[in-house]
Amino acid sequence: MPHAYLCTAPGRAGIIGNPTDMYGGSVISCSTLERAAVLIEPADGLSFEVAGLRHRVEKPDDLRLDGGYPDVAKAVIDFLDLADARFSLRWACSVPFAAGLSSSAAMIVAILNAVLAYLGRSENPFYRAEMARHIELHYIVLCGYQDAYMCTFGGLNYMDFRQKQFYRAFGDEPYATLEPLASHIDDFPFLLGHTGIQRSSGTVHRPIRERWLERDREVVRGYLRIAHLARMGKRALLSGDWERLGELMVENHDIQRNLGGSGPENDRLISAALEAGALGAKLAGGGGGGTIVALAPDPEPVVEALVDAGASRILYPKPTPGVTVTPLKTEADWKAAEREFAHRAQAEDFHA
Repeated sequence: MPHAYLCTAPGRAGIIGNPTDMYGGSVISCSTLERAAVLIEPADGLSFEVAGLRHRVEKPDDLRLDGGYPDVAKAVIDFLDLADARFSLRWACSVPFAAGLSSSAAMIVAILNAVLAYLGRSENPFYRAEMARHIELHYIVLCGYQDAYMCTFGGLNYMDFRQKQFYRAFGDEPYATLEPLASHIDDFPFLLGHTGIQRSSGTVHRPIRERWLERDREVVRGYLRIAHLARMGKRALLSGDWERLGELMVENHDIQRNLGGSGPENDRLISAALEAGALGAKLAGGGGGGTIVALAPDPEPVVEALVDAGASRILYPKPTPGVTVTPLKTEADWKAAEREFAHRAQAEDFHA
């Protein structure tokens, strides 16, 4: 009989370059301390449990997406064609929900990797990241590649998404190029300010994506420039040139804002952070709400300014491990897993 497993995956915050992961560009991104946690164990049928809600799958129609919390698990199970499987999935997520920090990707990556481990399927991490991104795009929301790769690999990474801008069929594209950077830096002076506004990233990305597909010159040139900013940002980050990196972050945000990809709540927090001494600030993910990232070597006045400007939550991105899978073979394993799961469940934002 297969073992039970605990699987966790982090959220992510885009430091510079986003959203060009949707356009064959380059991005520097960092994982978050907040994670999704999934428990999978043998059962007499297929069931999901999240936020106190239980969903049993007894027929194919039970995997139809309806906008509810079980949709992420339904998507993974449908993609893998496992409607007749016999196991239970429980999950919780401390990555803020609909906050531009990849909560949905973290849950998909954690669920996908838990199921693959349970089935005894061994796939390389690049393939698993591509699977997760395919599931999120085709079942959940319009998205790029940054989220699935970061939730899979974790850490602080420079990523190149060349030849991945046209969303070809699964398996027809090259893998992204990923360079870990965390071991090369001694300091990481970033913080996150959540606007308190939930939003779907697809509503922000879709109109700009349509303009890009129509070869709108402003969008094409803007995203070529942002991808270049990420490449120069890598140089600044590795040399500890925070002032230069801050300038690049500000330009990144100016371009995205001018394309209509920000929002008044985002812009208010970004202005407050810069006025309080942050060297740079921009969107951490999609705009229209969600979360901003600030480069703040002196964080206290920036945190105070963000709170005064209406930030509902302050978080601190940190290079942390990517997806982890732990087999639960002993009572001690189970106790540790339950503690991890309870920790994530207490922090989850499903109710917000």
